[in-house]
Amino acid sequence: MGIGYWAAVLTGLACAAGAGGLPTSEAAANSPPYLLGGDWVRVFSDEFDGSALDRSKWTTCYWWDDGGCTNLANNELQWYQRRNVSVADGNLRLTALPETVIGHEGKTFAYTSGMVTSGRLYAQRAGADRFAARQGYFEIRAKIPRGKGLWPAFWLLPSTQDARPEIDIMEVIGNAPDVLEMHLHYTDEKGQKQSVGSNIRTVDLSADWHVYGLEWRPDAVIWYLDGKEAWRYQNAPGIPNEPMYLLLNLAVGGDWPGAPDDKTVFPAEFLVDYVRVWQRGD
Repeated sequence: MGIGYWAAVLTGLACAAGAGGLPTSEAAANSPPYLLGGDWVRVFSDEFDGSALDRSKWTTCYWWDDGGCTNLANNELQWYQRRNVSVADGNLRLTALPETVIGHEGKTFAYTSGMVTSGRLYAQRAGADRFAARQGYFEIRAKIPRGKGLWPAFWLLPSTQDARPEIDIMEVIGNAPDVLEMHLHYTDEKGQKQSVGSNIRTVDLSADWHVYGLEWRPDAVIWYLDGKEAWRYQNAPGIPNEPMYLLLNLAVGGDWPGAPDDKTVFPAEFLVDYVRVWQRGD
């Protein structure tokens, strides 16, 4: 496409942009990935313009849902509940609350929170994910919370329901909201678990809306923040080559962020304006 086309697209985005000059769901409903050139075809989107979560696109737990779920491997403190997921004012809202609930095998959790995935539950394992893709461009516009012990994330897991590969498009630890974390976890040719990652220091990401993106190609995985490249991984053996589904969650506590302290404000909300996925059209 020519320069005139992209000038028109960017002009339209600027005219209808939200906070920080970034595209809102209404402004960019039919646009290509934010500030990214090329011929792209939209294959998935949710603009969260209704009043309820679209259950044809999302589950509200990991595939091991048992009236709720958590990630025990990370020693997280929340029990994910469907009632902590809502859609209002054009946003997906994942809300963390300090409340005691009984979860897995009678374990007591001190917090509840919300998550969504485009995968499928264990009972649905013979079927297909609600959405999964092999390669493409994955993007959200979101506003994250700040505070010790909070851990918002946007990531991908394989349709096999295995733990690897895992692509962490965006992770932010609540007491360091000016650091964007980006990671890739995979199993190498020898069956050994490998993890690579990077982070960048940036503005306080909790202070405004930002666009988080990832381009997944056969030869590279490229992370973007507000349309600017943040990190690139190009070791071909570590790049996934299988369908992966989407996850968004707001974890509380765990080995990495630690527990909330008395300065952490609740309710805490991870707000998502849109989720969009494209694949190359050329």
